[in-house]
Amino acid sequence: MGDVFGFGVSHYPPFAQTDEYMSGLLKYTLADPDIPADAKRPENWPEAMRGEWSDDDGAAAAARHRAQLEHGFRRARAALDAFAPDFVLIWGDDQYENFREDVIPPFCVFAYESLELRPWEHVPAPLAGRPNVWGETPETTRLVRGAPGPAKELVAALIEDDFDIAYAYEPLHFKGLPHAFLNAVLYLDTDRSGFPYPIVPFQVNCYGRRVISYRGSLSRFADAGRAADPPSPSPKRCFDLGRAIARAFARSPYRVALCASSSWSHAFLVDKTWRLFPDTPSDRVLYDALLRGDLESWRNVPLSAIESAGQQEVLNWFCLAGAMHELGTTLAWSDFAETHIFNSNKVTAVYTPWRARGERAAENRQRELATP
Repeated sequence: MGDVFGFGVSHYPPFAQTDEYMSGLLKYTLADPDIPADAKRPENWPEAMRGEWSDDDGAAAAARHRAQLEHGFRRARAALDAFAPDFVLIWGDDQYENFREDVIPPFCVFAYESLELRPWEHVPAPLAGRPNVWGETPETTRLVRGAPGPAKELVAALIEDDFDIAYAYEPLHFKGLPHAFLNAVLYLDTDRSGFPYPIVPFQVNCYGRRVISYRGSLSRFADAGRAADPPSPSPKRCFDLGRAIARAFARSPYRVALCASSSWSHAFLVDKTWRLFPDTPSDRVLYDALLRGDLESWRNVPLSAIESAGQQEVLNWFCLAGAMHELGTTLAWSDFAETHIFNSNKVTAVYTPWRARGERAAENRQRELATP
């Protein structure tokens, strides 16, 4: 019987950049010629958004946002170190990185060996060419350890549980790891003390209808006529997959950490706000349910609501919610980093570990003490 620990973090790419660049995605949107001029004027923005933007294009707000996120990453890392897993499974999305026109799997487990990576060698536009907060260069290398054996065992267990899961032994189109996985590792090591845990990347096709047509990324309003791709897996399917993964690891010999890697509502996916700011009310509905421990309600959220709110990447969190619901664990700590100008609200959450082996050891010890 295994032990399981669940948590969630953001992989927000501009977090890696210095403060003056953190609002770059909003600046990109403000340059869209098809957004009405009135919508772009700060005097017409929500009061909180004007406060963040201020007279410095959000630089001071970026420092506050960063501090809140760093606190969350350190809390999550401390809990991860206390649990000391054999490996970390990371649910993450692929934004036209590893998977492209030749295949888009709904789910795929990367049963990779260890990889020697250069995180800053291929940074996509509009983030390319900007300094990162660690002062690392395009030549900086990073060893990310893999766990191919447990990854293959998980795929076998899920197939036996009627989840037809794709798997891969090596990258396809992307040299290395898509940013949803790599950034989670980089940010959990925000103090650069090292990250010793092997990882099992678990891809979820969060971008669905936009993964090929919009290349899972930024677009202009003039692009709205593009033919949509087939949809992503539903919230219900992601939730149930998380439950199946929890069952598989609960009966395994491993000590496993399960990590959801994503921010929540993304402004560049929210047409009803002119892509200027995220759908915070929809995020708050999910977050309030998370705080109440009402994860079952997540399972009933329709995919249409997820897409309307720009919450596509939160499907990674639906997998985590399903796993935590299956194990009956409780939320130990969480934080909601709300923003209007930094593209997405970010949630950090840490759950109480589910300790099958620890509970069994305690029971055995009680029996020993009770034996004459």
